[in-house]
Amino acid sequence: MTMPVMEPDLDATLLRDWARAIDDGPFSSLCWGERIAFENPDSLTLLGALAAWTERVRLVTTVVVPQLHDPVMLAKALATGDLLCDGRLTVGIGVGGRHEDYRAVGADPATQTMRGMAQRVAVMKRVWAGEKVTESVLPVGPAPVQPGGPRLLVGTIGPKTVRSAAGWADGLAGTTLDLDVTKQDELFDVARAAWAQAGKPKPHLATSFWFALGDDESARAQVHRHLRRYMNWIPADYVDAMAPTTGWAGSADDLVAVLRKFAAIGTDEVHLIPTSSDLDQLHQVADAVRALD
Repeated sequence: MTMPVMEPDLDATLLRDWARAIDDGPFSSLCWGERIAFENPDSLTLLGALAAWTERVRLVTTVVVPQLHDPVMLAKALATGDLLCDGRLTVGIGVGGRHEDYRAVGADPATQTMRGMAQRVAVMKRVWAGEKVTESVLPVGPAPVQPGGPRLLVGTIGPKTVRSAAGWADGLAGTTLDLDVTKQDELFDVARAAWAQAGKPKPHLATSFWFALGDDESARAQVHRHLRRYMNWIPADYVDAMAPTTGWAGSADDLVAVLRKFAAIGTDEVHLIPTSSDLDQLHQVADAVRALD
């Protein structure tokens, strides 16, 4: 389950209630995304709070963009988060889709590439391995609880990106706009083959999609409102055109059926993305997910 960090009017109480409800529920992971030029909480600050508010669930960044950070400081912050949550951290990373976020922090949009991301991952892995990245007296710490650092998932929907990440990633943190299970399975096959060719264990296969519970009309309108807000860098008429077929809207029973389809193709996790901060939606999904057991 993803935290509602892209919704308006958030406060500490709401975020804490969501985190604790996710931790109490049947969910395997608690996820949250990163944006800079937006109203969402800072991802790394939130990581510390989520580590304190939860005890069981894995914490997954979906995704953090390394090019928006100094890689040594990012490695230090993530290692600290791994320490605080006692090794429950998984780091989903991607190149990001918005130049405005790069400009907001003075990052070079020319680095918005897989090569730019891989270069920063290499620095982070050196930090987590305890190597000195300069002629400092001591290496940059703390050491992460997980030896070698948290598990890394690449945030992507493209086969070329999947192949290029096989050398350093442990799996995928993808997304599906239209919930096309066949296309998702084709991408998973690309990952399986790329990881095998790299001589690595099979990849962790995760995807995500937006959801809204309710009758078809009201739930679809909820998804549409969320997309209008979240996709504010895209012309509104484009968002309006894609909204009817983007994400999922319907009843809890229908959601269970969709999740079963993804399970059938070997999906390890579906990271559900809420389109409302209403806790009742979270509780309904928790009840629905329990039916999968």
